[in-house]
Amino acid sequence: MTELKYDVAGIGNALVDVISNADDTFLTANGIEKGGMTLIDAERAGVLYGKMGAAVEMSGGSCANTIAGLASLGGKGAFFGKVRNDQLGEVFIHDIKSLGVAFPASLAQEGAPTGRCLIIVTPDAQRSMSTYLGAAQKLTPDDIDEATIRAAAVTYMEGYLWDEPGAKDAFLKAAKIAHDAGRLVSLTLSDSFCVGRFRDEFRRLAKDEVDLLFANEAEILSLYETDVFDEALQQVRKDCKFAALTRSEQGSVIVADGEVHVVDAAKVEKVVDTTGAGDLFAAGFLYGLTRGKDPVTCGRLGALAAAEVISHYGPRPQVSLRDLAMEKGLA
Repeated sequence: MTELKYDVAGIGNALVDVISNADDTFLTANGIEKGGMTLIDAERAGVLYGKMGAAVEMSGGSCANTIAGLASLGGKGAFFGKVRNDQLGEVFIHDIKSLGVAFPASLAQEGAPTGRCLIIVTPDAQRSMSTYLGAAQKLTPDDIDEATIRAAAVTYMEGYLWDEPGAKDAFLKAAKIAHDAGRLVSLTLSDSFCVGRFRDEFRRLAKDEVDLLFANEAEILSLYETDVFDEALQQVRKDCKFAALTRSEQGSVIVADGEVHVVDAAKVEKVVDTTGAGDLFAAGFLYGLTRGKDPVTCGRLGALAAAEVISHYGPRPQVSLRDLAMEKGLA
């Protein structure tokens, strides 16, 4: 077997996040779906960007945020995502590499610019995202380095990639490489609207291809077309060996080999911005999993990482998650 070099190899949209505050009136006036993620074109991205107030700009993207959180915990990660050889692309690569994360994918030399996600945070801390994928949607199987996937304990992909055939094929290629090497494959459903677009394919993936499924409550309800969480839970127990289901302030429910574990949410003094909460939960959980922790400890690590990121603006930790984990006796 290939020597283990990485805890997690992530595959996702390489984006720069632009985060601004506004109220629900702004969302309504600009036709933004509250609490979800909507794909937009370059023209609309320019219009919305011009209407947004003062903003914070930083490297983001769901899977990249997870890998950044993993690195903050002391884990070793690699990330596959497509950026253009432009200013935002250089910023993204600098940011991800500065965390000690490997970035094997090549830069696009032509075509669409580096993608960006325009995020409106309302006073209730909900985030509503309008995403221009740009170069991110040009990820293809040729961008997947087999040696990196074989050397990672877990290959982790965001469901958002399913919108693009090339990116979908890239994940399927990586999943086969990982399984052939005796590694684990993990998927996060990303967004309930995304689930609605690809429900049948995601259900098939969860049952046949994925070893560990991540979803929040809205996503898992959408996957199994029910309004009752317990019904979705019983279905995912049949389909998945491992699943981590987050329920905001109600904590998380972990399915492991048919057993169900309920993990409390970590306390937060004030919720400022929920951007990245699910991404960081996955980071903590995956870190625990690759360290041989039991399911409850993995869930507690996920809750700790999520609590840190929702206590401030932005989708990435501002303090060392490893230090926080050590303080709680979880490292």
